[in-house]
Amino acid sequence: MTQLIALAAVLGWASGLRLYLVVFLTGLAGWLGWVPLPQGLHVLQHPGVIAVAGLLVLVEFFADKVPWVDSLWDAVHTFIRIPAGAALAAGVFGADAGAWTVIAALLGGGLAATAHAAKATTRAAANTSPEPFSNLGLSLLGDAAVPGMLWLSWSHPVAFFVVLAVALLLMVATIVLMFKFLRGLVAALRQHFGAAPARA
Repeated sequence: MTQLIALAAVLGWASGLRLYLVVFLTGLAGWLGWVPLPQGLHVLQHPGVIAVAGLLVLVEFFADKVPWVDSLWDAVHTFIRIPAGAALAAGVFGADAGAWTVIAALLGGGLAATAHAAKATTRAAANTSPEPFSNLGLSLLGDAAVPGMLWLSWSHPVAFFVVLAVALLLMVATIVLMFKFLRGLVAALRQHFGAAPARA
């Protein structure tokens, strides 16, 4: 049960950062026999699913490295990552698990929403900086965090829960700080353009 809960948690959380990478790595690990996936996730092992997810991983990898394109990508994926994270987490327990399936879906969606909000607000704030390195660094950090957390949940679920708890605390703090920063930036821009003299 600990392993299943860890798997549901990581699928939900990581989907908020890199949904296609989660589907690709999880499906590939199951297809290669590295990880025995629960029945509800066997569809991820299908070669067609792995191929399409792999193609989308490449698209997202490059889109996530371009300033402002990454924010547009995040905005569109607000409607994709969160329900997908809930569905993947629920798939860990399958349709016959009753309450556990519902609990996993709720928690998976919540974790996906938290991770997505932290990512989107941080990248939007980074896009206000003229230098490209912070944006690139944050993107590469996300690329590394997903496979790292997937491995940790599969190999050391108890340690994974500790790391996840710390990550969630940092993400919530980041969301609050970035929201205040972006709200202040919008207010400053409104004041600046509102105070500008009208042209004759």
